[in-house]
Amino acid sequence: MTLHPHPSAVSAPAASVYDAEPIPPAARDAIDHLLQSGDLFRYTAPENAPVTLLEREFAALMGAKYALAVSSCSAALFLSLKALDLPRDARVLIPGFTFAAVPSSVVHADCIPVLCEVGENYRIDINDFTAKLDDGIAAVIISHMRGHTSDMDAIMALCDARGIPVIEDAAHSLGTTWAGRRIGTIGRVGCFSFQSYKLVNAGEGGILITDDADLVARAVIMSGAYEHNWSKHLAPGDNRADLEQAFGQWQNRLPLYNLRLSNLSAAVIRPQLPEVARRVRDGRRNHDFVAARLDASPWIAVPDALPPEERAPDSIQFNLCGLTDDDTRAFAAAAATRGVKVQVFGLSTDNARAFWNWHFIPGDTPDLPRTRAMLMRACDARLPAHLTLDQCTAIADALVLAAEEVMGQSRAYGT
Repeated sequence: MTLHPHPSAVSAPAASVYDAEPIPPAARDAIDHLLQSGDLFRYTAPENAPVTLLEREFAALMGAKYALAVSSCSAALFLSLKALDLPRDARVLIPGFTFAAVPSSVVHADCIPVLCEVGENYRIDINDFTAKLDDGIAAVIISHMRGHTSDMDAIMALCDARGIPVIEDAAHSLGTTWAGRRIGTIGRVGCFSFQSYKLVNAGEGGILITDDADLVARAVIMSGAYEHNWSKHLAPGDNRADLEQAFGQWQNRLPLYNLRLSNLSAAVIRPQLPEVARRVRDGRRNHDFVAARLDASPWIAVPDALPPEERAPDSIQFNLCGLTDDDTRAFAAAAATRGVKVQVFGLSTDNARAFWNWHFIPGDTPDLPRTRAMLMRACDARLPAHLTLDQCTAIADALVLAAEEVMGQSRAYGT
């Protein structure tokens, strides 16, 4: 069925895709109490501080044993690598399509990023991943970039067979499942973001989850649990013997990086956790609705999800088909005049998701021709869950009209 652009799409969509949902009113009382008490530090209270409660609630939501809330998802990735006790200059395999914070976390942890190819569907190229997963790889970070899940069955089988730990960068994947399992619970550690454009918004913040008592004990201490503040991480029902032994083993033996989350941030996050299921449902509805309209254009292709994947998207990614670099730039400009900002990963100046801009990585720029080609035509547009279907229609039709305008001109003038 052909989907015709709505006439109103020539004007700006009546929605700001950069506006976040309001913080639930339940946060106000908690914030007011904190402001009155001044207890913003997570270790001030003897027990049940907001950060402590957030960790317990998030672990329960995800079905994990332990959670540690920290200052960002980048901090969670860094602490996960340090908690694995990797040697200096250990090689960590990551996808070539991710945010610069991921290779940065590897460098901060005194390790060396090794990049593998990513295909047109934004997922790890398993053949290149397999080829690079040699005896020199000490750990793997799987970035579910923009919420797109790679073949976790194949990845885990390869890594488990070699005894290589997997860290899931699930910054964009809260609420996504793979074959019924929650993303972030498949690897040794899962790391999530509470940055303002994510499903749960605290402006900044992150959290890691794991079932490994020794690993979380190391991460807790390095996050900044000085002296015996680690005792406030022992929750009712925990296997206290395992945790206490691990904490006792590592107390005063690990550096403190002070990456703690504040009680104020936790008070903002906690009331949003009951909203996750609704936001996932509405975000998926919006994504699939817009994807169907975009796929009707001969110039736009939205990659399908892999069969085991149930996504929780808050944005949409699509590839431009048959467009030159100049056409692609013209498309982004034409979309902007219609009120829709489109980021082309490989053509946006200094884009932090283009691997050739990561000049802090040791050595020469990796040769990743498949990933480079994908990034030159891969587009990104915000599509938050709070949009209505009418607003989604306006956004989709603006994109389709922009492609038709550019390609019509290209055909007319032979450019």
